[in-house]
Amino acid sequence: MAADDYSDKDRQEDIKALHGMGYAQELSRSMSKFSNFAISFSIICILSGGINSFAQAISSVGGAGAGIGWIVGCLLSGMFALAMAQIASAFPTAGGLYHWASILGGRFWGWLTAWLNLLGLITVLGAINIGTAYFFAGTFGGMFGFTGTDMQVVVFVAVITAIQALFNHLGIKVTTMLTDVSGYLIFATTAVLVLACLYFAPAIDISRLWTFTNYSGDAGGGVFPASDNMGYLFLLCLLLPVYTITGYDASAHTSEETKNAATSVPKGIVSAVFWSSVVGWVMICSITLAIPDMSVAAGQGWGMFFGTMDAIMPAGLKTVLYLGIFIAQLLCGLATVTSASRMLFAFSRDDGVPGASKALATVSPKYRTPVAAIWTSAVLCVLYVLLALSIKLDGTSIYVIVVNSTLVFLFLSFTVPLVAGLFAYGTAKWPNAGPWAMSAGVYKLVTVLAIVGMAVILFIAVAPPNERVLYVILGFIALALVVWFAVENRRFQGPPIGDAVQARKAAIAAAEKAVGEA
Repeated sequence: MAADDYSDKDRQEDIKALHGMGYAQELSRSMSKFSNFAISFSIICILSGGINSFAQAISSVGGAGAGIGWIVGCLLSGMFALAMAQIASAFPTAGGLYHWASILGGRFWGWLTAWLNLLGLITVLGAINIGTAYFFAGTFGGMFGFTGTDMQVVVFVAVITAIQALFNHLGIKVTTMLTDVSGYLIFATTAVLVLACLYFAPAIDISRLWTFTNYSGDAGGGVFPASDNMGYLFLLCLLLPVYTITGYDASAHTSEETKNAATSVPKGIVSAVFWSSVVGWVMICSITLAIPDMSVAAGQGWGMFFGTMDAIMPAGLKTVLYLGIFIAQLLCGLATVTSASRMLFAFSRDDGVPGASKALATVSPKYRTPVAAIWTSAVLCVLYVLLALSIKLDGTSIYVIVVNSTLVFLFLSFTVPLVAGLFAYGTAKWPNAGPWAMSAGVYKLVTVLAIVGMAVILFIAVAPPNERVLYVILGFIALALVVWFAVENRRFQGPPIGDAVQARKAAIAAAEKAVGEA
């Protein structure tokens, strides 16, 4: 949407909707519909998860993991995206998931969702930037003596996360410009990668894409434990698309910075997932078809993408592609900082973080960004990466541990408001759908399918050798229950509802005046 298409009437409608939920227009509402799409598309970034986790498709059931597994995994993510879009249209606020769960389910569910989503966003930022570090080590690292040791990875992540936070600090217009560029860059780089893979492939055997071959254990470079159960291995290959096609909640988290949010945000969520799924499938299939020898590639494990590129791609073209992929991965992390900081900001303005809420909910009058929340998210990411790299579990890849933690926390935070919405739809809590909406029957079916998908995701995330992730989940839930009943149940009030919205009128006016909005 061009800037001149956003009328004063549209702007007033956006602000009226925000005021109706009890919040001030403190953040700068300057994101277009395309920019809202681009920020989710940039976080999904098929050139990040799709490349760094590529081995998970092949080292389970071979080529079918790409040709068939990607489609199944994207359908799972698609159900979540459609259900979330329906709620986002009705409740377009920053930190969307937290508000949805609170309004539709109650204070506890909102509080739990906020912490699950925040943990998910911090861990996904860690996963993205760890993946970028390993990608850099495998491409340009040799020129700088960067081999990917644990300490080098921590330093690398700290540096790029600080840069990503700095750009976020400087304003949503700067971030939007970069994520818009990222959207075009992902399309362009993927197109070149696909054409190059198909052109330089020694031979193209299309049947690979539906051929099941057991590459578990040593045959697949140890990515997955050895198993004779092909059904189980097929479920494991879904880790690639399910991890890659996530992060679309960024469109919801930037609702208060998006023009015509009630329609732009749901369209951004659905469009980002659709195009990432389609373009990602073409990319993954092209790489699979370009592999000279499937058994040799599978045996390379996590290095099979680089092995394939080294085997077929001219050096100059390979360098250009690696540079495009590397920049896209950096911008993927930048967009994730945006999402995480808006979640932290939104939760904090309702006093969700004891002792730090006032600072974390502060918006810079100059940049119109939640500066403290941005830098806190960045610091938490680096601390998480440091912790993750210090834990050694039976030789299991740290990248896999981080990715699986991300899956569980993020998708649980998606599921809670979806379950609440399923029961609240059509009641006093949610009497009317937003301007973007499926029919009631379709919405409920999609939501049920998403909930079933959560069960599948939980299973594959804690499957061996990552069963310890289950202990982390249970431990977090146990701790959350103790904290809630001991402290937060009496202290935390949640987002304003009913009369509390009216009581905030003076505070809303003062907040908007402080940042120059009123």
